[in-house]
Amino acid sequence: MIPLNDCVLVTEDEFLIAELWSSYLEGMGLRVCGMAACAAESVALAQQHRPQLVLMDMRLQGDGDGVDAALEIHAKVGSGVVFITGSLEPETAARIKLDHPKAVLYKPVCEGQFQDAVRLALLSVVTDSEPDRIFV
Repeated sequence: MIPLNDCVLVTEDEFLIAELWSSYLEGMGLRVCGMAACAAESVALAQQHRPQLVLMDMRLQGDGDGVDAALEIHAKVGSGVVFITGSLEPETAARIKLDHPKAVLYKPVCEGQFQDAVRLALLSVVTDSEPDRIFV
């Protein structure tokens, strides 16, 4: 498989939240390679940029949700995924686990939780290891 690039893709349908996540990432010294609001756009950007990590909201604009996008990205690109969602329903949690995410954060997320999850997820991507799943 083609190596992944040193960047992060943000997939979130709420523009202000996507901007906040991007500012957190940039504050950590990470490069944001793109922002997507729907599953299809997220997959296209992931294929174009090949990010090490994708931050993924569960509910997105248009057809498909975050799990649909994450499964396709994982199969086509191999990027690690951190889900950040406000959905606490058991069905949502079960769907998220289908993708074997590097971490799952539940909104609202404070900057410290966000940074810790991203650092651990990137570490597991870089070392090609399976971390204990982070559920916050």
